Amino acid sequence: MNIHKNARLAPAGRAVLVAAAGAEGAPYRQTAADFRVSRATVRKWVGRYAAGGLAALADRSSRPRRCARQHPRRVRRQVVRARQRRCSSVRIARDLGLPLSTVVQLQRRLGYRRLPPVQPPGPVVRYEWRRPGALVHVDVKKLAAFDAVGHRIHGDRTRRGRALGWTYVHVAIDDATRLAYAEVLPSERREAVQAFLARAWRWYRRHGIRIRRLMTDNAKAYTSHLVQAFLQQVCCRHLRTRPYRPQTNGKAERFIRTLLQEWAYRRAYATSAHRTAALGPYLAYYNTKRPHGGLAMLTPAQRLRDRR
Repeated sequence: MNIHKNARLAPAGRAVLVAAAGAEGAPYRQTAADFRVSRATVRKWVGRYAAGGLAALADRSSRPRRCARQHPRRVRRQVVRARQRRCSSVRIARDLGLPLSTVVQLQRRLGYRRLPPVQPPGPVVRYEWRRPGALVHVDVKKLAAFDAVGHRIHGDRTRRGRALGWTYVHVAIDDATRLAYAEVLPSERREAVQAFLARAWRWYRRHGIRIRRLMTDNAKAYTSHLVQAFLQQVCCRHLRTRPYRPQTNGKAERFIRTLLQEWAYRRAYATSAHRTAALGPYLAYYNTKRPHGGLAMLTPAQRLRDRR
């Protein structure tokens, strides 16, 4: 029972009651009337104080010492062993002849509410292509367009700007050097993707990087005939991630997270157009001045010079 420590008959109030009853040295009738309790209550707390001191005035647990209807230890062990074999609650209840609600309650009390994992998660597999352009990761992130500062900055969800739709941040990052290129486009359809890849291709060529492999997810825009024709034209092999495994394209995912932290949500932009205008300067900073933890604190431009 969680009562306030300064309540009238909390442990502190009980100590005052016991002191008053002992000071009077008379029947507990007057003390009971003063504290507006029964004489049995006064007698109870005085007896507890005499037996255990101030510590005995604290609340006791109402849990019984024995539970006559508790399931025997043998049944509890059977439930645990079946759960460890990844048996469902319905099957355990059927095999042991117990109600389903009883099995679920036993599992919750014994810490087996959820099925144990089949096997511990495997080690994190990290890879890095040594040659610049050997692999470039590509992805897209959807961001809301706005014409006023949002609640992320001022904290008032009642002040909302107009719904202006969405913008799409298309990113490309080289696996070996982490040299990154990004654009904010109004679409993520195949035409926009093909145009972005063409501009990214030319941008990397100006930096002396020829893209040989491109890794994307399984979005329809990347698997479209338009994009595939462009990749065949520039002799670039297309690699796709496994379904539901975004870790395969982890460098692009991590770069998007960095963009959100250090560019998109770092300042209070007046409009989404101001945010888009700030992308170019940030990319120049990311590629030439920002130390990268995965590159031994070198910048992407420094890693590019070392790998040429």
